[in-house]
Amino acid sequence: MPHDTQTVEKHPEALPEDLPAVPLTLEGSSVLHQMFRMRWPAWNALPPGERAEIAAEAAALLAGMESNENGQSAAYSLIGHKGDLLLLHFRDSFDALNRAELALSRLKLAEFLEPATSYLSVVELGLYDSSIRLFRSFAERGIAPHSEEWNSEVDHQIALQRKAMHPRLYPAIPPHRYVCFYPMDRKRGEEKNFYTLPIADRGRMMRDHGLVGRRYADSVQQIISGSMGFDDWEWGVDLFSDDPLAFKKLIYEMRFDEVSAVYALFGSFYIGLRCPAAGLSRWLEGELP
Repeated sequence: MPHDTQTVEKHPEALPEDLPAVPLTLEGSSVLHQMFRMRWPAWNALPPGERAEIAAEAAALLAGMESNENGQSAAYSLIGHKGDLLLLHFRDSFDALNRAELALSRLKLAEFLEPATSYLSVVELGLYDSSIRLFRSFAERGIAPHSEEWNSEVDHQIALQRKAMHPRLYPAIPPHRYVCFYPMDRKRGEEKNFYTLPIADRGRMMRDHGLVGRRYADSVQQIISGSMGFDDWEWGVDLFSDDPLAFKKLIYEMRFDEVSAVYALFGSFYIGLRCPAAGLSRWLEGELP
């Protein structure tokens, strides 16, 4: 359907605070988390030579994925009952993610890996502050939402932001020892519905939320991915650090900011230790690389 090109008349009711509800976003790498349980009894029953052959095949594939120019993969040894192995994949498209998934499924090791769960998303940068400034500018200039002029300027700003933010949109998997992954939502319900708040209020809360995260930038690297329409939650959060206690301290402090205290819902948490391809054979023999 073509967009309405008519501009609105300037009057007090339509001026800056009467803004569109939906902030702009930037999307980057496609992300897949695969959690597996290892069939240890069946694996341990294999002759040592056969185990070594299977491990070498899997390690060779993972080594290639670790250095993939169009996105990386990394393996983590999970702690607890939720799974044994986490495979994290960053790629430039969903097609590339599925190719990685299919390649792994053809390994002999796949016979001993039972899928526990998975999570599909895309790296996302929210543009609350930029959106609010841009929408206020449009309102003051009398540009109608989603008109031809509106869409043209939005496209221009998105292109500029995408160029400036390219390293954050297509990040390398951080090399830190530990990963913490969890999905989350913004609460919707009869009394508390984040999405019915004015965009300026949501922007303020998200800005305050981000300030907490930036205080931990020296000890925790964070990658946020959006999953609306792709998986059961709205976002996936990956935290990387060499000190697992940093995860607890960061998430605990964030519980006290308004957007988390009032509106956040959290899914299951997964904690893993990095297992490089070169150490996969050791992991399969019960040693921690």
